[in-house]
Amino acid sequence: VPERPTLGNTDYAFEMAISNIRYGEGVTKEIGMDLQNLAVRRVCLMTDKNLSKLPPVNAVLNSLAKYGINFQMYDNVRVEPTDQSFLDAIQFAKKGEFDAYVAVGGGSVIDTCKAANLYAASPTSEFLDYVNAPIGKGKPVTVPLKPLIAVPTTSGTGSETTGVAIFDFKELKVKTGIASRAIKPTLGIIDPLHTLSMPERIVANSGFDVLCHALESYTALPYNRRSPCPSNPIHRPAYQGSNPVSDVWALHALRIVAKYLKRAIRNPEDREARANMHLASAFAGIGFGNAGVHLCHGMSYPISGLVKTYKPKDYNVDHSLVPHGLSVVLTSPAVFAFTAQIHPERHLEAAEILGADIRTARIKDAGLILADTLRKFLFDLNVDDGLAAIGYSKADIPALVKGTLPQERVTKLSPRPQTEEDLSALFEASMKLY
Repeated sequence: VPERPTLGNTDYAFEMAISNIRYGEGVTKEIGMDLQNLAVRRVCLMTDKNLSKLPPVNAVLNSLAKYGINFQMYDNVRVEPTDQSFLDAIQFAKKGEFDAYVAVGGGSVIDTCKAANLYAASPTSEFLDYVNAPIGKGKPVTVPLKPLIAVPTTSGTGSETTGVAIFDFKELKVKTGIASRAIKPTLGIIDPLHTLSMPERIVANSGFDVLCHALESYTALPYNRRSPCPSNPIHRPAYQGSNPVSDVWALHALRIVAKYLKRAIRNPEDREARANMHLASAFAGIGFGNAGVHLCHGMSYPISGLVKTYKPKDYNVDHSLVPHGLSVVLTSPAVFAFTAQIHPERHLEAAEILGADIRTARIKDAGLILADTLRKFLFDLNVDDGLAAIGYSKADIPALVKGTLPQERVTKLSPRPQTEEDLSALFEASMKLY
């Protein structure tokens, strides 16, 4: 690494890593040919119980049958996975000795499949070896993984493009994950036909994840202000901070969300809107998969992990859960009001894309303008009125703060550093939105 003047020990480079992606109506039918081209013998098909009966999985099964692909199906993926549900899938993958994987589902399925592929390829590793520090050891992945084809059925996580797998660590009641470029899928199959079977609230909550991916990656700490500078490129994190390439994808995704999300939610027959949101999810994935996210996501993990009794409409599950996109978006007005003093012009630009009139706006009001724009957006879409509406009260704030503190991988990418008192104030401000 050449000698250079730096501010302390900040990084001086960024890199872009994304999966190959293929887009088109009905493109799922090509999967059997892809696996044939890879000359694989035993394929693991992963999905969840609900999806196993729906058209997306059926389309994959038809293609596998047509091209004579030998496969075993694992449909026990948990929606909002836990360390135990990851371990169950890993056990299945180790026993099956597969030479390729196909994941059909939302982020929960794709992330579970990434973990199964990783630990089956590294059978002597302990589970915490690859889990992000400080909860796990955060070791770099140096083993070769098998090909993984991801078929997203929701328009939210962008997991088909990223090297991140998120799960609920039950012992600590907190979400964490594995982040490594090595675990990203080989190919993402983005077939807009799969979005037509999504119920309204799943479209909404998935779309909020795209919205926050775009906003957070665009306003994240710039890559050349992130420290420490890695001593070896293998240690450069997948989440590097905002950079000129991820900015392009984040803004483009935000424009699509502004134009199409409400239409996609309100009219399941609006194929144009749903197809565009499916693409926006991948675009935002390319952005945040390399830039990272910050406080909305960092704070969302305990919101999901500490859920008591909340069960969302349109989710066919037997356990309480806060859908990921909902847990992320509920703090967004408070978060962007807080971070805007660092990059006010970026916050103002985002507000304008989302429909705010900024012709007479003062730069110092950027955070409040973006927060108000987000509140209006969420109110129009019947989003629960803050954390109180999903079962939290002020008494829960210390536990929510405690659950946010281990999320350093993302909270450190906030453009504005935050204290425990700041986090408490942000949770308090998010109890009620309207």
